[in-house]
Amino acid sequence: MNENVHQPTTMVDVFWAESSAARDFMLILVGSLVVALSAQISVPLPFSPVPVTGQTFGVLLVGALLGSRRGALSLLAYLGEGALGLPVFAGGTGGLVRLAGPTGGYLLGFVAAAFLVGRLCERGWDQRLLTAGAAMLVGNAIIYLFGLPWLARFVGPDKVLALGLLPFIPGDLLKLTLAALALPGGWALVHRVKGW
Repeated sequence: MNENVHQPTTMVDVFWAESSAARDFMLILVGSLVVALSAQISVPLPFSPVPVTGQTFGVLLVGALLGSRRGALSLLAYLGEGALGLPVFAGGTGGLVRLAGPTGGYLLGFVAAAFLVGRLCERGWDQRLLTAGAAMLVGNAIIYLFGLPWLARFVGPDKVLALGLLPFIPGDLLKLTLAALALPGGWALVHRVKGW
């Protein structure tokens, strides 16, 4: 076997090396729970149908820790839980109405963002602060690429940036910075525990 070939890996795979379907299933469910819990940090904005939430932090971190496949599956599980009516969306809400409403595009974008952030982190982007921040920024941009066109159907193209992007930039920068800061520190801890 060629040792120069990079094997995609995540922090979770290094820390918990025994791979099994049961482990992956549990990680996917835990990832969906992390996003559901982070969604409960929710501040409604009186001028926008989109609240400020901790969801993006959870989405980016789940993608980074679990990798592309498990990260995306975690977010699909999260959306499925919400579609079934479980109170996993922002403010303890659930149901198909939320998926079809103004924030539905952001919710769908979570899957793509977790996949892409996971893919970048599988390639080592999460091991340094600068590249971890870049991965988080790309993931956040993906969420907006899904969310803004969807929201425009509800608020109009002329108001979409004022109601769905601009008020959220400071909070999103803070959340992606916190997620990016956590990753290299997490790798340092894994290396210490594993004795590397």
